[in-house]
Amino acid sequence: MSNNLLWIILAAIAVIIVWLVLVYNGLIRSKNRTDESWSDIDVQLKRRYDLIPNLIETVKGYAAHEQGTLQKVIEARNAAMSQSGHDASKAQAENALSDTLKSIFALSESYPDLKANQNFLKLQDELSDTENKIQAARRFYNGNVRDFNTMIQVFPNNAINGLLKFKQYDFFEAAAGEKENVQVKF
Repeated sequence: MSNNLLWIILAAIAVIIVWLVLVYNGLIRSKNRTDESWSDIDVQLKRRYDLIPNLIETVKGYAAHEQGTLQKVIEARNAAMSQSGHDASKAQAENALSDTLKSIFALSESYPDLKANQNFLKLQDELSDTENKIQAARRFYNGNVRDFNTMIQVFPNNAINGLLKFKQYDFFEAAAGEKENVQVKF
């Protein structure tokens, strides 16, 4: 009987080891997917950073006395580019940049020649497309964050996580101004 007991104990230990390896590998896969999805956001943000100087130069010729607006966009772009990692400060800087870009598009309403300029229209379309891709990448990232955070919080994974010390990721959230109702005035 002691030989059978030894086999049972060894089998139980083997099952526990396999289970630990599976949980660990699942956590690593989920963490890597989350990091990859953040990288997807970075790719789209880089594209936006590259488009903004071209947009500013196009607008400068038409709206020379709107330098304050243009300067705010440049400052917001530089602030967003200087943030690294994927935390709340990066999200806040990106949201501020999105808000200032809206002011550029509002300028086009005041300048009919600018609104008709092919370079401006092309840049506006590219930037709008990039903004849509950024939003899709943020949704994908937030989905991966949700999945990863859930994985490290559920039992029995949370016991394993206590030993491994995986940290929760922050969601990419909308800025306070983006949560308010849009005011439509005629």
